[in-house]
Amino acid sequence: MKYPIGIQTFAKIREENFLYFDKTKEVYQLAKNGGYYFLSRPRRFGKSLLVTTLEAYFQGRKELFEGLAISGLETEWGQYPVFHIDLNAADYRDVNALQSILDYHLCRFEEEFGPRGDGRSLSERFMDVIKRAYEQTGRQVVILVDEYDKPLLQAIGDEKLQDDYRKILKGFYGVAKSMDQYIRFALFTGVTKFSKVSVFSDLNNLEDISLSKQYAEICGITEQEIRDNIDPQVGELAAANGLTKEECYGRLKQQYDGYHFHPKSVGMYNPFSLLSALKRKEFGDQWFQSGTPTFLVEVLKRNRYDLEQLTREKVTADLLGSLDAIDTSPIPLFYQSGYLTIKSYNERFRTYQLGFPNEEVERGFNLFLFPYYVPLPKEKTGLFVMNFVQEIEAGEPLKFMARLESLFANQDYQIAGDAELYFHNAVSLIFQMLGFYTQTERHTADGRMDMVVQTADYIYLFEFKLDKSVEEALAQIEEKQYAAPFAHDPRKLYKIGVNFSSETRRIERWKVVEA
Repeated sequence: MKYPIGIQTFAKIREENFLYFDKTKEVYQLAKNGGYYFLSRPRRFGKSLLVTTLEAYFQGRKELFEGLAISGLETEWGQYPVFHIDLNAADYRDVNALQSILDYHLCRFEEEFGPRGDGRSLSERFMDVIKRAYEQTGRQVVILVDEYDKPLLQAIGDEKLQDDYRKILKGFYGVAKSMDQYIRFALFTGVTKFSKVSVFSDLNNLEDISLSKQYAEICGITEQEIRDNIDPQVGELAAANGLTKEECYGRLKQQYDGYHFHPKSVGMYNPFSLLSALKRKEFGDQWFQSGTPTFLVEVLKRNRYDLEQLTREKVTADLLGSLDAIDTSPIPLFYQSGYLTIKSYNERFRTYQLGFPNEEVERGFNLFLFPYYVPLPKEKTGLFVMNFVQEIEAGEPLKFMARLESLFANQDYQIAGDAELYFHNAVSLIFQMLGFYTQTERHTADGRMDMVVQTADYIYLFEFKLDKSVEEALAQIEEKQYAAPFAHDPRKLYKIGVNFSSETRRIERWKVVEA
């Protein structure tokens, strides 16, 4: 089996006999309906493959589609001039970088349809080459823009640069509307949707299909597609890991499934993660290893945000579909980037409940943020968690509390916020990481945080205080009767009170009491 990992060109996949999950029925529906579309999907989710599939279709390359669903639907196979603009490859450090990549694409089009338009604006050249392509071929053109938002994402945190990018892209993309009579089809793809911040304000006839039920499966892979196309390969993965085939399906689902792009759609697998696991015959966190979402950190630095609220947020479709609220909430960016997904929908109030799509994303997200909130070098994160878990499982609270105390003594953190929020977020991340190896429960209310960690032999009840005392923390465990649910549990139980100082930003004191 040849897995198309990192291969985004439909023609290459078909010509070189790589695995392809047939999305051509949806491609046909999208193309035949015509119009101007926008599609947002997380990175490594198949957006570029969709764009190159549409490119081959509009070029009339019938031979590439033999045996696929579209071969029984399409009868004409018309050939259109296709303007494919890929903004994913460049590093947009300044305005010149964006202008250069747009100029590069325009030069390609001008070489085919007319002389170079030196001395004129990018928008004017785009308009002219569209018109010339139509006049020379007698057919309307197709515009495919892949990763339209790459420059904007790289400029998060630099308002002036973002504003410069918006002005350039607004005029350039706006050509698609002013030249409507010459255009057969247009699709813009990206991770995010910058809607009311002027990028698409001149292109107000753009239909956003990101939350469309009809196109919910146009990118990504469903479990049924896995069973229909690569069931034997799942069996090989199962055998390599000592699992039955159905156990392997369950593991794949837990690890890589769970993306929902409509409240009533089936869960979607991230293609990159799924195919990487099948090729390597091992389960791993492939998605986060393939790229670092540094723009998330920039957004978190600008927002005073409690990380525990990420999976408790209820949001409207308007918020999910736009980054207009980026200065007040990171939620739209987290959703559109694939770190959160739709878990449920309240039809009465038209609100979405969000959450992590799967274990790979949740673990990768916490692991990525860990060194930004917790004063520990990134390369030592895994070792810290391992030692902490081993000491918890061995019933050595004095050791792991001393380790926790020394961790905060370092104070080399990058996202601080006020002392209470910083400590809250840092401790939350630590225990979320522990939750992948132990049974961890977190409860928050009225400004307090208490945690319960359970292993096969031990139970730990934590109460954290800010600028108070460990005696108050331990007293609250007693008053609230946190230990009551474990009264008849044979495991050894420890009560742990911790006080954090807002002045020194350190754990000032802690105390362990054996029940």
